[in-house]
Amino acid sequence: MVRIGVIGAAGRMGATVCDAVAGDPQLELVAAVDPANPGAIVHGITIAAELRALADAKVEVAVDFTLVAAARITLPWLAMHSIHAVVGTTGFTESDLATFRQSFSASNCLIAPNFAIGAVLMMRFAEMAAPFFDSAEIIEIHHDGKTDSPSGTAIATAQRMASASGTWAEDPTKSEAISGARGAKGAAGIPIHAVRMRGVVANQEVILGTQGQTLTIRHDTTNRASFMPGVLLACKKIAEHRGLTIGLDTFLDI
Repeated sequence: MVRIGVIGAAGRMGATVCDAVAGDPQLELVAAVDPANPGAIVHGITIAAELRALADAKVEVAVDFTLVAAARITLPWLAMHSIHAVVGTTGFTESDLATFRQSFSASNCLIAPNFAIGAVLMMRFAEMAAPFFDSAEIIEIHHDGKTDSPSGTAIATAQRMASASGTWAEDPTKSEAISGARGAKGAAGIPIHAVRMRGVVANQEVILGTQGQTLTIRHDTTNRASFMPGVLLACKKIAEHRGLTIGLDTFLDI
């Protein structure tokens, strides 16, 4: 069994990860860390305030669903202690990624903008479709507790589409009655529209258009449990993927 520690264990995603790990016969939840709620009990594990609890419990893989400022400290610590990292935190800069590439030599790190397998496929399908269309826009819809925008998934989708096609029609907009009405500009100028809505978990829609036709690729998440198959898969396979990996694709062989 793989020994798992969860960072951010008291948060909504962290608690869901703890439940999923505890229910998987190939994984063992041995540590939980959350400075915001130390002392609470999750599946018989006392939540600790400090990362050293991971080393004390001989954690092999740590799952991090926290905030980017905290993860910038956590990930080098995990690398220093030769602990594999499965990371759902988003918002890292290229400088952050360069640091992680250098840090993770004795252990491995996966940073995925989305662990829902359907969302990973949605991004792949959009990338495949990009060379056959002239224009595209991305609409991402998340719960009203998400503090950053646009989402990491939307940014990654635009980057992958831009890499797949270097030819996109120019935006015809000459003026905006309200600034920002055309959304933010992602890679290759692909507009990204971020919606924050109560009652939503995480949805994304990619709309592509060319002469006489449009294609819409949409993924909807109705429950945080949808992310768990990807997280559990990553925990089991992280030891096989050396260094830093971005995105769950290679773990799915797509």
